[in-house]
Amino acid sequence: MTNQPTQTASQPNRNDPMTLGTLPIGKLLAQYSIPAIIASVAVSLYNIIDSIFIGRGVGPMAISGLAITFPLMNLVVAFCTLIAVGGATISSIFLGQKNVSRATDVVNNVMVLCLIHSVVFGGVTLLFLDPILRFFGATDATIPFAREFMRVILWATPITYVFIGLNNLMRATGYPKKAMVSALLSVAVNVVLAPIFIYVFHWGIAGAAFATVCGQSAAFVWVLCHFFSKKSFVHFDWHNRWFTPAIMRRVYSIGLSPFLMNVTACVVVVFLNKALLDCAGADGNLAVGAYGIINRTTMFFIMVVFGVTQGMQPILGFNWGARNFDRVDITLWRGIWIGVAVTSVGWAVTELFPDTISSLFTTDKTLTDIARAGFRIYFICYPVVGAQVVIQNYFQSIGRPSLSIMLSLTRQLVFLLPFLFILPHYYGVKGVWASMAGSDLLAFIVAAITLWITFRIRKKHMLAAA
Repeated sequence: MTNQPTQTASQPNRNDPMTLGTLPIGKLLAQYSIPAIIASVAVSLYNIIDSIFIGRGVGPMAISGLAITFPLMNLVVAFCTLIAVGGATISSIFLGQKNVSRATDVVNNVMVLCLIHSVVFGGVTLLFLDPILRFFGATDATIPFAREFMRVILWATPITYVFIGLNNLMRATGYPKKAMVSALLSVAVNVVLAPIFIYVFHWGIAGAAFATVCGQSAAFVWVLCHFFSKKSFVHFDWHNRWFTPAIMRRVYSIGLSPFLMNVTACVVVVFLNKALLDCAGADGNLAVGAYGIINRTTMFFIMVVFGVTQGMQPILGFNWGARNFDRVDITLWRGIWIGVAVTSVGWAVTELFPDTISSLFTTDKTLTDIARAGFRIYFICYPVVGAQVVIQNYFQSIGRPSLSIMLSLTRQLVFLLPFLFILPHYYGVKGVWASMAGSDLLAFIVAAITLWITFRIRKKHMLAAA
């Protein structure tokens, strides 16, 4: 079947993905990364704002309850990014090969997979919600807040999955600004409704969850309208394939890297929460809350780097598919420098203003004191995190999922878990923070070595072919 877009490759326009192979890399990075960065920052900001509303409107124990939900939220994201990232990468590669019909098949298949995953994951998790939260470290004091928040989020997983899955495809198929708008729309609705639901309606932490779902619902409608419109370069086509085993296998193989990254992050948070509860004694719940504050802060800067990598992904995928390796390399190195610059700013801000950041979330002095020590230790090696994230996503974007998976697992399992078993035993809560810093440094070293080796192998192959 052949999908006939309204704009052909011979008639380029600002939404024609074929320009990914011709426009200057700097211009493309600005065109694709800036909207993605704005969208990522907006999402991160509304997570922070939600936490502020919860911490100040519901209480410090609600912050701890929210922190308990982080691993479960990682699982929610994991089963979605398994589809979204794989689909976005494959569609970019197909477009680089000028195969618009296959790119359309990917969009159709991603829609089906998002619905299947959301129903299965959301339904199973709702059935066993309390045992899951207990496993993640919930106590009698925090489980009511965690349960109340997650019930709302889990009922809305079909909306969440379709929104995230199609939004990634929107960016990958030549519409970075529209993808940004969908994220901003979600954030705007959330930020407006959260204080109303929490402070006016007195819905507590559930109010924050309802505001999140309302925001995602608005974005869900936006992305569906885009892909149902025949004016879009790649859109739903009833004549194309909706359930294709070959495409699904490729989606899963490439999406496996971010999936495993989120799953291992979920496992690691379980160990982090338990280590904090054990080491902090009577202040264990507050130590978990401090990690929640640190996590929200670090994710703000990581989301900026993710915005950069999301902008890089269609450029890398398209030019790799078109075998324009010089353009691939330029994109990679520029992305690395931008990533390092972003996380270096994160290090400086958290070293200089830890109490100011904590005061946004809480007025509890003990919670602020624990968070201060965490900021100072955890962020020591933070500048190199930007490079590690970009390199990991580079391999994912060019269809090398095994290397991307290896890099994600080294940080979170090979390095972090052994540190968590050793350092807290000797240094208490400070050992927990030091474990994260040490794993970041070692993960960067492994990523740099892996990149150097793959470059040398590719160079040898190119010389042999010549």
